[in-house]
Amino acid sequence: MKRTFYHLSVVIGVCVLVFFLFRISGSDPARNVLGENTSSELLENTRKKWNLDLSTSQQLGLFLNDLSPVSFHSNSVDSRWQYRSADFTGFYFPISNFGMAIKIPFLGRSYITGQSVNELLVSTLPGTLILAVVSIVLAMIIGIALGVYSALHPNTIKDKVILTLSSLGMSAPSFFVAVLVAWLLAIQLGEWTHLPMSGSLWKLDPWEGRKIAWENMILPVITLLIRPLGVVVQLTRGALLDTLSMDFIRTARAKGLSENRVVFRHALPNALNPVLTAISGWFASLLAGAVFVEFVFGWKGLGQLMFQGIEKQDLPVVMGGVIVISVFFVMISSGMDKVYARLDPRVGGG
Repeated sequence: MKRTFYHLSVVIGVCVLVFFLFRISGSDPARNVLGENTSSELLENTRKKWNLDLSTSQQLGLFLNDLSPVSFHSNSVDSRWQYRSADFTGFYFPISNFGMAIKIPFLGRSYITGQSVNELLVSTLPGTLILAVVSIVLAMIIGIALGVYSALHPNTIKDKVILTLSSLGMSAPSFFVAVLVAWLLAIQLGEWTHLPMSGSLWKLDPWEGRKIAWENMILPVITLLIRPLGVVVQLTRGALLDTLSMDFIRTARAKGLSENRVVFRHALPNALNPVLTAISGWFASLLAGAVFVEFVFGWKGLGQLMFQGIEKQDLPVVMGGVIVISVFFVMISSGMDKVYARLDPRVGGG
C-alpha cells in the first residue's frame, strides 16, 4: 500500500507540475487558437468553454476530478462540475444535489480539434510503444552480448573498439542520429537499402487493405536503440568485471565448474541489476524522447502528437502525453522491483 501510494503521488505530482508550468508561461490558449483579430465575445465564450475564466486552483481541481476514476459531480445544470455523459465512460450515481461517478479517466479535449485526448492517445500510443519496445529489446540483446564479450576479453583491440563505439553512441543526440541515419541509409544508400525515409506503422494496401508497414520501423528503431545500446554495453561490461572478481566466483571456479556456467549462471545474473535499472529508465525516456525521431521520420506516434501539442500550446494533449509516460514509468519501476527480487533474492528481503 505504501509503494502504491508513492507511485500514485508521483503521477499526480507530475500532472500538477506540468499544469502549473503551462499556467506560469503566460500564454492564452484561446487567443492562440482564435487569432489576434477575434471578437472579445467569442474569446470570452471560448475561455468559458475551456474553463480558462476560472482561477488556476479551480481549473486544476476540475482537471484532477475528470482524471480520477472515482469522481464527484454537481447535479446542477449550470455547474462546471456537472457529470458530462458525452465525455465520460462509466457509471454515475446521483445523490441529492451531487453524485459520484466510477469511470474511465478523462483527459479532456484538444483545444485545436475538439477531439477527445483519450481517443488521440489510443490512436497514437501503439506506434510509439512498438518503436520503444523493439528498440529496447534489441538494445538489451545486442548490448548484453557485446558487454559480456568485452568483459571476457578486457584490454584487447576488440574490447577497445566496442568501448569506443558505445561511448560515441551514448554521446550522440537523438535528433542528430535521426538526421544522420535518414541521410545515410535512406538517401545515400537508398538504392541498395530500399528503406523509406518516412512512414507510419500502418499502410493501406489496395489489395490487402490496412496492414503493418514493418519496413517503416527500421530507421526509427536504429535511431532509438543507439544510445541505450551504448549504455547497456558499458554497464554490462563494468558490472560483470566487478562480479567476476568477487569471492563467490572464485569459490565457484574452485569447485571445478565450467567457465560458461560460472559466467552465465552465477556472475551475469548478479551483474544485471544496474543494467535493468538503466533499461527501466530508458524505456520511459524513449517514449518521451521519440519526439524528434518521429518528427524526422514522419512516424505517427505519441512523440509527434506531443510535439504538435507543445507547438500549438494545446494543454490537454500535452498533459495527456505526460500522464501516459508517467504511468508507464511507474509501472516499469514497480515491475523492475520484482525482477530484481527474482535475480537477487536479497533485494526481496528473502
